[in-house]
Amino acid sequence: MTPIATIGVYGFTAETFLSKLTDEGVELLLDLRQRRGVRGPDYSWANSVRLQHALAAADIAYRHVKALAPTTELRHLQYREDDRQGVGKRNRVALAPEYTERYTREILDPFDLGTLVSPHPTALLCVERDAEACHRSLVAVRLHATHGLPVTNLRPDR
Repeated sequence: MTPIATIGVYGFTAETFLSKLTDEGVELLLDLRQRRGVRGPDYSWANSVRLQHALAAADIAYRHVKALAPTTELRHLQYREDDRQGVGKRNRVALAPEYTERYTREILDPFDLGTLVSPHPTALLCVERDAEACHRSLVAVRLHATHGLPVTNLRPDR
């Protein structure tokens, strides 16, 4: 079985991000972000055009899968829960139950995950450092459950 990895932007530099992907043998990066930009100079390398150039130089293919990105409404639902708990997006450790339920029902359930299965080692990308705090974890769990793909969550400190 070809493995699936998940990876975020936060906590990485451009160099450590690419090293992590190449060390894991990733050949295809699936970008699950709605807006493919990250604010601030520390993460400008993760803005779509720059990221695609860096990936191409590392011989890693890129595909944007906007259909799996959370809607603006869902993102705002999660932000309200973050505010209620007093955590910022970069410090979130888990998704809100309502967000998880709605993302699953509205976005994940109707999507044909078979279109993501590749013979190449693949990584799912979003911004959060921890997969458990990001919708990419929901996609990875479903890929594991429906296609038996082993999942690894890549972090800057591992």
